[in-house]
Amino acid sequence: MESLTFSDLNQQVWILQGQTLVTVPRSNSVSPVTIAVVTCKHLTSFEQGKGSPIYLGIQKPEMCLFCEDVGGKPTLQLKEQKIMDLYNQPEPVKPFLFYHAKTGSTSTFESVAFPGWFIASLEIGQPICITSDQGQSHNTAFNL
Repeated sequence: MESLTFSDLNQQVWILQGQTLVTVPRSNSVSPVTIAVVTCKHLTSFEQGKGSPIYLGIQKPEMCLFCEDVGGKPTLQLKEQKIMDLYNQPEPVKPFLFYHAKTGSTSTFESVAFPGWFIASLEIGQPICITSDQGQSHNTAFNL
């Protein structure tokens, strides 16, 4: 398991507010959440060339990112879930999986359950979300 801090191209980091991940400018007074990254062990059941299928979680409290359909639209959420329990499942748990693709020094995270939808950040203080609008009003490239 890797533990990483995420920031977007505007130098915003992820923090936890209640049950929601939001972005704030990086500064000495901010302590970003540490994101646990675990690669799925069922690699044969995924589309090739999209990146490594991974689970993303935070450690305190133990929660994982997942995507579900809310009102007809894919929505990124946090759920109380141990990341290693997902890893140890006999089958991949697709709502919790993201394709991690690296381009130069940045990474993107595409939902396995909703192809073409990527983890994204908006303005300061806004929740981390999922979007199909890559590189427009949403920032989908992150530094780890």
